[in-house]
Amino acid sequence: MNNKDDPLVLALDDAHGATLEQAGGKGSSLARMAAAGLPVPPGFHLTTAAYRHFVAVHGLQESILQAAATAAPDRPATCEAAAEKIAGLMAGQPMPEEVAQAISTAYARLGEDVAVAVRSSATAEDLPEMSFAGQQETYLNIRGEAAVLDAVKRCWASLWTGRAIGYRARQGIDSADVSLAVVVQELVPADAAGVMFTANPLTGDRDQVMINAAWGLGEAIVSGQVTPDTLVVAKSDGEIIRHDVSDKQLMTVRTPTGTHEEPVPAGRRDQAVLGPEQAVTLARAAATIEELYGRPMDIEWAMRDDRLFIVQARPITALPDAAPVTWELPDPKGRYVRASVTELLPDPLSPLFATLGVPAWEKTTLDFYREARLAYFDEPLAVINGYLYYNVRYTPGLLARMAVAQPRFLTVTLPRRLRSAPDRWRRAHARYTALTERLQAIDVSGVPAAELLEKAREIVEEASRYYLTIQSGVLPAAYISESMFTSVYKLVRRRADPPPLTFLLGFDSKPVRAEQELYDLARWVREQPELADWTPGEEPAQEEFERRLAAYLAAFGDTVYDLDFAKPLPAEDPAPLLQTLEFFRTGQAPDPHARRRAAERKREDAVAALRARRPGPLRALALRLLRWAQTMAPLREDALAGVGLGWPAVRRLLRELGGRLTAAGAIADRDEVFWLRLDELRDAVRALDDGRAPVPAHAAVAERRASWQARRKVPPPHLLPVGATKIAGIDISRLLPAQHVPEPGGAIKGVPGSPGRVTAPARVIHGPEEFGRMRQGDVLVAKITTPAWTPLFALASAIVTDVGGPLSHSSIVAREYHIPAVLGTGVATEHLIDGRQIIVDGDAGTVTPVADGSAE
Repeated sequence: MNNKDDPLVLALDDAHGATLEQAGGKGSSLARMAAAGLPVPPGFHLTTAAYRHFVAVHGLQESILQAAATAAPDRPATCEAAAEKIAGLMAGQPMPEEVAQAISTAYARLGEDVAVAVRSSATAEDLPEMSFAGQQETYLNIRGEAAVLDAVKRCWASLWTGRAIGYRARQGIDSADVSLAVVVQELVPADAAGVMFTANPLTGDRDQVMINAAWGLGEAIVSGQVTPDTLVVAKSDGEIIRHDVSDKQLMTVRTPTGTHEEPVPAGRRDQAVLGPEQAVTLARAAATIEELYGRPMDIEWAMRDDRLFIVQARPITALPDAAPVTWELPDPKGRYVRASVTELLPDPLSPLFATLGVPAWEKTTLDFYREARLAYFDEPLAVINGYLYYNVRYTPGLLARMAVAQPRFLTVTLPRRLRSAPDRWRRAHARYTALTERLQAIDVSGVPAAELLEKAREIVEEASRYYLTIQSGVLPAAYISESMFTSVYKLVRRRADPPPLTFLLGFDSKPVRAEQELYDLARWVREQPELADWTPGEEPAQEEFERRLAAYLAAFGDTVYDLDFAKPLPAEDPAPLLQTLEFFRTGQAPDPHARRRAAERKREDAVAALRARRPGPLRALALRLLRWAQTMAPLREDALAGVGLGWPAVRRLLRELGGRLTAAGAIADRDEVFWLRLDELRDAVRALDDGRAPVPAHAAVAERRASWQARRKVPPPHLLPVGATKIAGIDISRLLPAQHVPEPGGAIKGVPGSPGRVTAPARVIHGPEEFGRMRQGDVLVAKITTPAWTPLFALASAIVTDVGGPLSHSSIVAREYHIPAVLGTGVATEHLIDGRQIIVDGDAGTVTPVADGSAE
């Protein structure tokens, strides 16, 4: 039952009483604007106390939560099933008498059977950094007491739609914490309506208001059924910077019992909805609302006879900074390239990785070159527009010092490092593992905050040393040995002999074992009668399956999707893996054990045939190089798969700090710790240990997230400055990703990575959060792939990447799967259309969109 002190109804402009807890996000925002004198249509709030009273009177809460708990956010069918069950629970229950009386009295004050809008207002809605738009329902043109009561009940039920349940689950919002208020307002019989943003959502320009406008009520715009007019107005002087008039084919209009869409009269379809004076009026109102809230806002508006009404306002949740169209260099004369470790960082860096991870990598790089007695750059790494680059400006003085050291490096240091690569990697892996296990085992609860940060830094530095060990040993040894063997083998190869690649496939490695064990787990699931209808996320889960999945994640859950430790790991979010498990469970997937055995047999037959050749110097050299290449090939994948070995411990330590900062009110969520810079985090942990309140970072976190989103949309040039093709006077344009805009309908060029040719739909995947979109037979299109992406290869018919070459992870794994790969296109994720048929030619290194209606 509701607390007797909690009102069921509040006046619309009661900004004091209409808190987030009482009136929900939409309601509290409307109350704030109404109290400030903004033109908000009159109405009232039905508070969350009314919803809780309804649920309590009918004893529904426990059943609702049980149903919601069965929904898995990565399985829409489970969300819809939960929603259907909850809707059934609520449908037949009558409105409690005291709630009905409160609504009737408040509605009568608006006038006799006045037309109203009945809008849901959830307590987890319209908040900074979360967009719940469209999760709950709104009902327009509702007339009469009975209709209003019915609309209120339907709003309450919409708190538990499938999309709302799924969204809250993905955002980590506990179902027990949500409630729903309802706003009832007079309906504006609008001539025109739309939305406006108090900053340009495309460019991030804070001095511009963007307005979308259409005829009739605003629902046609909100639901995406009409292309509105677009205006951009300067806040400073009201200048209309842009005015695009669209062909507006539909409009939402009132009917006697609600609303519907009808065609716009022919004479108004191409007519501008707003004149200059109306646009300026809207822009001024937008500026006033932004000033009231102190941040950029997304506003819904309506006009009747040139009179403006504001019907909703919420914070903009993903506003970019002005997209970087220029790339300012730390050294205006410098050269900067994305290579090596940067290929494991396809996105802009989180602020904490940029200030904790990058300095560790830079220090380790400098230590390596000093140990090797090689001259090198004082600042080898740079973060430019959020992306990591290597400094490659070879000044005459630096080149001279390198030239002096080069003979000894090439004749002594490099051969020694290549020969010792396997042993050095094993020792580095053992050190990295031991440190990780020791720090992962500590009880963090009683450890001072500064000590937790120091332990996290310790692991990050060990991770950087591990990477430099494989970068200076296993990786070049693998590349060089494969290249040298291939060159010599071509000299002795006969027409009927297998290609060089045959000699290097079918080995065991951590990514291969991960796929095999996931396949075995799926096969076990398929054999369990009690799991025949089971889908991941359902409760209760079968205990033995949970145990087996936990064991799998313990073994392979540290393989990173992205080297930035701000990104979740498979162990934390196994949903992408479960997508592949579901495919394996169908029985349609090829057996990875059989695939490896077949590749192994072909490899052994090829080696036997080569050994059976007549002895000679070339054959002897080929066999010697082959032994080296076959030693290094599996080590390369094992070594790369271990890069993130310490990240579970790092994330545990840093998220513990995030939890403490959240409790202290400095940030809103423990994962926001990754959006702090290292200096800020050090200050914050000192404050925690001293018993002081840390400086709040909410505004900084919101701004950095918006900036990150903007930068992610701008592909980083492979070499800076833009347009440069030379390093130290040497033209390297042939080594760079394509970075060109393809001709309309033309092919995108890349590097052949794995042979073959297929025609299939492109599936552009930007990260593990999108793995669930991948379907069997799709072409996987990604910026890069790391060993953690390997499960998707079981579904893919081909691989296309922006970054990479014939010896990259994508190429190697594609060969193991016998699927074509085109790598280093530079622009595939930007220019290929998701779902469109493309032709991937792994021999020619081209990707060609299929013209509509054409066949290959």
